[in-house]
Amino acid sequence: MASPKDFEEKLAKQREEAEENDAKRRAQKLGLPYLDLISVKTPTEIKAMALVPASDAEKAFFVPLQILRKKVVVAAFDPALPETKIIIERLKKDYEVQVYVVSKRSLRHAWDHYKYIIPEAKEITGGVEVAEANLEKIGKSVKTLTDLQKEIEGFGGPATSQILEIILGGASALKASDIHLEPTEDKYTLRLRLDGLLQTVSAEIEKAVAKPVLTRIKLLSGLKLNITDEPQDGRFSIHFQKRDVEVRTSVIPSEYGETVVMRILDPISLKTDLEELGFRPDDLLIAEKEIQKPNGLILNTGPTGSGKTTTLYAFLRAAYKPEIKIITIEDPIEYHLPGISQTQVDPDAKYTFASGLRSILRQDPDVVLVGEIRDKETAEIALNASLTGHLVFSTLHTNDAVGAIPRLIDLEAKPQVIGPGLSLIIAQRLIRTLCASCKKEKKADAKLKAQTQKFLESLPKRVSRKPYENFSIYESRGCTKCNNLGFRGRTSIFEMFAVDQAVEEAIYKNATEIDLKRLAKNQGMVTMQEDGVLKTLLGLTSFEEVERLTGVIAFLH
Repeated sequence: MASPKDFEEKLAKQREEAEENDAKRRAQKLGLPYLDLISVKTPTEIKAMALVPASDAEKAFFVPLQILRKKVVVAAFDPALPETKIIIERLKKDYEVQVYVVSKRSLRHAWDHYKYIIPEAKEITGGVEVAEANLEKIGKSVKTLTDLQKEIEGFGGPATSQILEIILGGASALKASDIHLEPTEDKYTLRLRLDGLLQTVSAEIEKAVAKPVLTRIKLLSGLKLNITDEPQDGRFSIHFQKRDVEVRTSVIPSEYGETVVMRILDPISLKTDLEELGFRPDDLLIAEKEIQKPNGLILNTGPTGSGKTTTLYAFLRAAYKPEIKIITIEDPIEYHLPGISQTQVDPDAKYTFASGLRSILRQDPDVVLVGEIRDKETAEIALNASLTGHLVFSTLHTNDAVGAIPRLIDLEAKPQVIGPGLSLIIAQRLIRTLCASCKKEKKADAKLKAQTQKFLESLPKRVSRKPYENFSIYESRGCTKCNNLGFRGRTSIFEMFAVDQAVEEAIYKNATEIDLKRLAKNQGMVTMQEDGVLKTLLGLTSFEEVERLTGVIAFLH
């Protein structure tokens, strides 16, 4: 006989089902989509909820869920309620509003997240702005690292905000990807990451000057001012007339104070055309062939900062068609792509790569991007999705393309799923390109020419020799245009490992990494180092730069 507790639980479950069924009926009647905020684990963004005070949201049986650039996703019990209509009309002044119908049970679950909103922090953050005109003015006067150093050292104004604008404007003008403010015993050092390498701008910023700048960075990023002994992460936007530049902030405690790193995400630097990424024509054909397939898992591997996400964004743009649905789950969303539904990992809402991917698949997408495969559950769901009619893109941290297969096995993915699920593995690095204004041709002696010819003959037949027949070798020099570094800008070097029948059979038989590398070579894979050498023969980079990223080039030594 069932106990009273069992009976109560059964009754509660029936009430919940009835409530959700009622919400479904109302959604159908209104011609709007239905959402279950509890079982689907839809991520609730605190910054979205902050658009509507908790008291107003509860009166209107309403809650904002997510902000996606100029679009806000909201949930309502009944969009026709007068209180709800007032809020929706107010939001429409600034956003495109997408409405979902939900139950009161779902709303109570979402309202619980209001406790994480800190009114004081929100009020302070809302009052701080970065002056666009100042940034543009600084950008025009800063052409080199020395120019930026002079701007900082010559600053004598009373407003500390201007120092941050000098740093941000100078970093943007120099096309830096990151800004580092690092404390020493009595000073702060400012460094910028240019083309992947850190360059010191100034090692003499007084702490009395730097500390107000750190405070302002925290205010802009929505971080807590009174916390100095714990890591904090935040972000803010710089709104230019034609684009928004996102700045991701990381603050960590160190021996002499707080260390700050700001990652600059400028849409201008995003290359979303496959041709711009640095693929050779033969590799580009392989990529385009796999992207056009209706299903399969394409993995891009490499360390942090190797350009993996940018390449996958380009793949998404190549795969995009108005008649298909593309959804992403990222950590965080780095750039906003038109026509694509992008979601962000939210650990507080238990929206992880695994749970998010599971939810996304219920939305019936054709193409899915998973920011990273980190665990067994995400690996299994991604592989199974590729076997059930979805084209899946993701990244994995391995040193080369072949290493992705042992890594998936380490994550306990089943070999019988890895083989048929995987379609293409890419490994990638970003390599600095020689400054076109000052690179100098280096005379190739007879020995180097003979070795290079032998190298070209060893390449697979699919690689055309014609572009390299009359090659020239260049070396870096340095000029004001490249900050005397000899390099300006970056391109990618790739290796592409297609999972064909022979590779699939090897995975079934638990082949070693050495066996898989042999298969890749037999298949005609060009390694990253070989791709780097080919780019050197085209005059794009140098042998020294290729060796810095990929190790010793055997035929040169």
